[in-house]
Amino acid sequence: MMDELLPETVSAAELFGEASAGALLAEEESVVRHAVDKRKREFAAGRWCARRAMAELGLPPVAILPGARGEPCWPAGLVGGLTHCEGYAAAVVARSTEVLALGIDAEPAQPLPDGVLEAVALPAERAGLPQNAYGAPPLPWDRMLFSAKESVYKAWFPMTGRPLGFEDAHISFDPDDGTFSARLLVPGWRLGDAELTVFQGRWAVRAGLVMTTVAVPVAQAVHAVQGERAGAAPGAPATAAP
Repeated sequence: MMDELLPETVSAAELFGEASAGALLAEEESVVRHAVDKRKREFAAGRWCARRAMAELGLPPVAILPGARGEPCWPAGLVGGLTHCEGYAAAVVARSTEVLALGIDAEPAQPLPDGVLEAVALPAERAGLPQNAYGAPPLPWDRMLFSAKESVYKAWFPMTGRPLGFEDAHISFDPDDGTFSARLLVPGWRLGDAELTVFQGRWAVRAGLVMTTVAVPVAQAVHAVQGERAGAAPGAPATAAP
C-alpha cells in the first residue's frame, strides 16, 4: 500500500501485526532493553520492515539506531522513513543519489480526539480542510492533516537538522487526486543562494489507515531551487509523485 504513494526509486516494506521474536539486532536490543512492551513491539516492527526494504535494494541487514531526537539513522548512502501504529508498521528506503528526503506516516482512519486539531493546525488550515461529499464515505481530514504534518517533519529534519513545529508549515489538500502541498513558513533547505520552500506529498486511505508520504527526488529538488534562482515562481515544488 505504501509503495503506491512513492516514486519507483523508493523501496517499501510493510507489516500487519507484530514482528517475530529475534527481529532486532544486538545493538537495537540494547536501545529498548528497559522500554515497555508496546515500545519494544513498535521498535521491532519498524526495524523488521527497514531490513526488508533494504534487502530489496540488495543491501545487507544492519542496525537502524535512533538519533538524538529519535529519528532513524540510516547507513551512509541511504535515506529512509519509518512509521507504526496499532497493528501496522512500514519502512521506506532509497539511495541518497536519487532521493533527497523521505517522510511517511500511518494513522488510524478516525477523527482526532477533541482539541488536537486546534493544537496542531493553523486557522487557515482548519478553514481549508476539504468537506466530505454528500453520500461519499466520510474521510477524517483532521487526522489526514495531522499525518501530513508528521510526514513533512520526517522528511524535513534529516535534510536540515532543524526541528519543525506544527505551525511552521501550511498544508493544503487536493481531495480529487490524492495529493497535498506543504508550504514552509520557515527558511527551507538551501542550495547555494536558493531554497526549497514547498514539499509535495501524497495521501490515501487503505485498510482502515490514513497514509501520507513525502518524497523529494534529488533531480526535482535541484530543479526547483534552480528555478527560484532563475526567477521562477517562489516555492517551485519538488513533486513526490512517481
